[in-house]
Order: sequence, then C-alpha cells, then structure tokens
Amino acid sequence: MIVTTTDILQGANVTSYLGIVTAEVVYGSNAIRDFFAGIRDIVGGRTGSYERVFERGQKDAIAELEKRAQKLGADAVIGVSIDTDTINLDDTGVLLLITGTGTAVKLG
Repeated sequence: MIVTTTDILQGANVTSYLGIVTAEVVYGSNAIRDFFAGIRDIVGGRTGSYERVFERGQKDAIAELEKRAQKLGADAVIGVSIDTDTINLDDTGVLLLITGTGTAVKLG
C-alpha cells in the first residue's frame, strides 16, 4: 500500500477514487511524563517522552489509514495529512489527539 502526502503518483494512474479515509489516535496523559516535561519546560530543551508519543501516534494513524483504505479495496492513500491536537478533560488532564486523513484510490 502506497501512502503519500502528494495528490499524484509518478508513473501511476488513479483509476478510481474510493473516498476519504480518516484515522484517529488518542493517548491519555501520564503523570510521570507530565512531571518530567514540566521540568524540561523550566530548564529548557526538548521533551523526548512526548516526542516519542507523537511519533508513535503518527505511525499508528498512518497504519489505521492503510487498514481503512484496504477495507475499501484501495491500492494507495493520497493527499495524506496528519494533525495533532489536545482534548482538555477539566481538571483531570489532557488527552493527546493525532488524526490522519487522505483519499483512498485504486491504481491502474
């Protein structure tokens, strides 16, 4: 399965557009990770633990896009976009949200 951010594929013809596919990945916050991220915020530097969460989330979102596109009989997902956001849960914390969208297509 080809997954790409471009809307065309060199050397391949799109024969059918099967529809938009989406993927949503949500991770809960972690008190220990939040504590160390808070220290990083004070002293400066990158927060590797959160970078790893977002990296894993992006990979999971792409894998879910592939899975949903395969259910439609697609050969590729084009025009892929990955976005990140948070969902605030009152005083109890924050959820990390990674969403992916793209167009499932058949190639000829």
